[in-house]
Amino acid sequence: MFSLTLALALGLAPLAASAQAAKPAAGTRPPAAKPTAPAPADNTNHLGDAKGWSAFAGPDRGGKACYVVGRPVKSEPTKVKRGDVYVYVTHRSADKSFNVVSFTAGYSFKDGSDVDLSIDGQGFDLFTNKDTAWARDSATEKAIIDAMIKGRQAVVKGTSARGTATTDTYSLAGFGQVLTLIDKACGYKR
Repeated sequence: MFSLTLALALGLAPLAASAQAAKPAAGTRPPAAKPTAPAPADNTNHLGDAKGWSAFAGPDRGGKACYVVGRPVKSEPTKVKRGDVYVYVTHRSADKSFNVVSFTAGYSFKDGSDVDLSIDGQGFDLFTNKDTAWARDSATEKAIIDAMIKGRQAVVKGTSARGTATTDTYSLAGFGQVLTLIDKACGYKR
């Protein structure tokens, strides 16, 4: 389970959602620095959990920030020192920004590298910036979310700044259930 205390300490909701503004146009590279975001409000609510996935919601700039967070069930290689590894899906109602997908690797990605995301064999190319990977546009985000709802497993392959290739595997069991919680909390109709 993912704790509310950890979510607040990491500042997850605004961080994942702030990537929306940082997405480069197709064929371009991300900005030089990851956008910063304010820490979440103390009144962020834990909406529920399902099979390793957790949902949260809280006030955000005249609306709500609602997000799902999950951890990989397996990370390889196992002997590599890494920070926290997560996937986030974020809605921000005030910005009408929904389904923002981001993967945090626990290390800085190799400059200019992309990340390969595979959901039950369906592939997606993500851009990187520092320690996070994102979809390049909202149409790709929607396709990723649809695949995650229907899928059994997501596999993320990236390369660290030191050249280490990593693979993180996420079970998607329970994802759709917690996604429904943030959809309802942020007023998003799927």
